[in-house]
Amino acid sequence: MKMKNRVQDFAKYVSLNVMGMIGLSCYILADTFFVSKGLGTDGLTALNLAIPIYSFIHGSGLMIGMGGGTRYSIQKSQKDSAAANRTFTHALYLAAVFAVFFVAVGLLFAGDIVWIFGARENVFNMSRTYLRVILSFAPAFLLNNVLLCFVRNDGAPQLSMAAMIGGSLSNVVLDWVFIFPCGMGIFGAAFATGLAPIISMLILSPHFIRKHNKFHPVKCRPQARQAGWILSSGVPSLVTEVSSGVVMIVFNSIIMNLNGNVGVAAYGVIANLSLVIIAIYTGIAQGIQPLMSRSFGLKDYDAIRAFLRYAILTMAVFSICIYMIVFFGASPITSIFNSEHDAMLQAIAVDGLRLYFIACPFAGFNIILSIYFTSTQRPLPAHIISLLRGFIVIIPMAFLLSVIAQIHGVWCAFPATEFVVEVIGLLLFRRYSTGNSR
Repeated sequence: MKMKNRVQDFAKYVSLNVMGMIGLSCYILADTFFVSKGLGTDGLTALNLAIPIYSFIHGSGLMIGMGGGTRYSIQKSQKDSAAANRTFTHALYLAAVFAVFFVAVGLLFAGDIVWIFGARENVFNMSRTYLRVILSFAPAFLLNNVLLCFVRNDGAPQLSMAAMIGGSLSNVVLDWVFIFPCGMGIFGAAFATGLAPIISMLILSPHFIRKHNKFHPVKCRPQARQAGWILSSGVPSLVTEVSSGVVMIVFNSIIMNLNGNVGVAAYGVIANLSLVIIAIYTGIAQGIQPLMSRSFGLKDYDAIRAFLRYAILTMAVFSICIYMIVFFGASPITSIFNSEHDAMLQAIAVDGLRLYFIACPFAGFNIILSIYFTSTQRPLPAHIISLLRGFIVIIPMAFLLSVIAQIHGVWCAFPATEFVVEVIGLLLFRRYSTGNSR
């Protein structure tokens, strides 16, 4: 593959996936905006307490989709259609199992979960409603993520992007319709979000109706080994998403003790903007995944290294631009979500935005490096990076820095964690990069 073709392929896949992931992340951002306008600080607090579970659903879908899509792309490049179809079938089996689990949790334990997360009184009722509706739509979220990843790896990144953006735009429109003209409150916000993946799959449907798809389900018994391969390759994507939910749970608990509901509402502004920014880095990573997996199947290691360089350079440029916007625009960004003009919320969120997003270049590097390892079938270092940034470092860092510097320590926990993990990631790259011994 010549350099010009590599750059063109990179630009095509990454730009489409970044736009698509930004659109996908706007599911929750739209909820945040309209709930803040329609239901005030209590509504924003209720939403922020329930949102972490969405990260678990979305992360599970990405784990299955990215893991299955990676194996599918490698098998497709090696002309093994039978194995590729078995991989897709097992991805559907896994999606069904996770869907049953999430729906059952929503029906049986939604109230218990939001109580544990700290919701009380009116906030409790709104959080429980939002969570129960979102979990009821888990089958749609999971199947949509699987299909998006396979269609992207099937050579149709444009359609995958169109589906992600189309679903998100429908969510924005339906949020407004259900919350304001229809007066459906927090239920309307959750219902709009749940319909979005269904609309996304309708946009994907021509790929199957016109028989452009090179994959389809086949009759085969579920095999633990096949499922294990998919899950192993997809775990870093799960941890990347789930870590957002875990961080929100931990931060909500700490902030509730430090600043109460207003502090949690302020963190809601930061956390939801973070979903969009992390989506940009995830879009870059997902964009290079099909290219790297295909190159790995063809043993074109020069192309793999080239795509990694392009991704890191692109991430660095995005990081500089993002932080400049956040630093200088912190006050107007917060004002958009501060419908009650709460001075305390405004002050906490502005400080938080400027400290929290120092993490941008470190987080972007870690996400891209994790996908690099996954795409080249080196799951161990990818798992290490994902677990360090998602659980092992961030949680004790948050508690430690909150004791040392109160709320400012909470905001600094995220950049401190991502920096530490980047240093470890560089050491892992030297040990496990393509071409070195495993």
